[in-house]
Amino acid sequence: MDDIFFYLSKTLWKIFSLDNLFVVFLCLILFLLLSGKIRKATQIMSFLVLCTLTLTILPVADWMLYPLETRYQHNPELPEKVDGIIVLGGSIIAESSKEWQQLETNEFHERLSSFIELAKAYPQARLVFSGGSANLEQGHPTEAMIAESYFLQSGISAERLIIENRARNTEENVTFSKRLLKPQPDETWVMITTAFHIPRAMGVFCKQNWKVIPYPVDHHTLPSKLYKADFSLLEHANQLVLASHEWMGLLAYYAAGKTNSLLPEQCNYSN
Repeated sequence: MDDIFFYLSKTLWKIFSLDNLFVVFLCLILFLLLSGKIRKATQIMSFLVLCTLTLTILPVADWMLYPLETRYQHNPELPEKVDGIIVLGGSIIAESSKEWQQLETNEFHERLSSFIELAKAYPQARLVFSGGSANLEQGHPTEAMIAESYFLQSGISAERLIIENRARNTEENVTFSKRLLKPQPDETWVMITTAFHIPRAMGVFCKQNWKVIPYPVDHHTLPSKLYKADFSLLEHANQLVLASHEWMGLLAYYAAGKTNSLLPEQCNYSN
């Protein structure tokens, strides 16, 4: 079932990703024009133009991301003793890193830098990176391969570092890491991931009864500019793809029973 969910979710996202849908609608308009259905083509084109203008002027994506980024406390106060720190994959571009023989990351790099900072702050904590390959094709390099080398070069000792290299998505991050680490109920764990991804990740941790303190990083919204209009189509469009992907992920995880609520918040752990 996990394989089915993985392949189905990746395939559906490729189909229904908003940037791909935009191209599909353009092709549909061209087809309608060539077929002589001018009125229908005009209606769809008008809809696309209206959406594009709205997206250009207003930070629609920020309105979608902000509720996710603020669902959990940012800069949480951590206890004096932390038994383990786990960072979820998603920040390393593994294929580029392998080909260029150096670390290549995306906009989620703060997952890695925050992990290193907390590792220094808690020298006794176990350190875990979880991330395989989310590529649909087999044989691609994993994030874990690159992360391990990077963390060791950053001064983290090999004795402390634990690498989970099989996970392809958030649920598998939790499942495989829990099997590997066997965390105890009385242990204190900190979980690092991107702020808007925290609710979905926490939903899976709660579902699997693993107590963690969420540590959100690399926020994508600016509260002071949530209601300020500007003209930035590409920036807003990129944010909208991120936001729609996360909301679709929340819906898919809830529908598949991988989380107990659509917008996870407080956990009810069993003893």
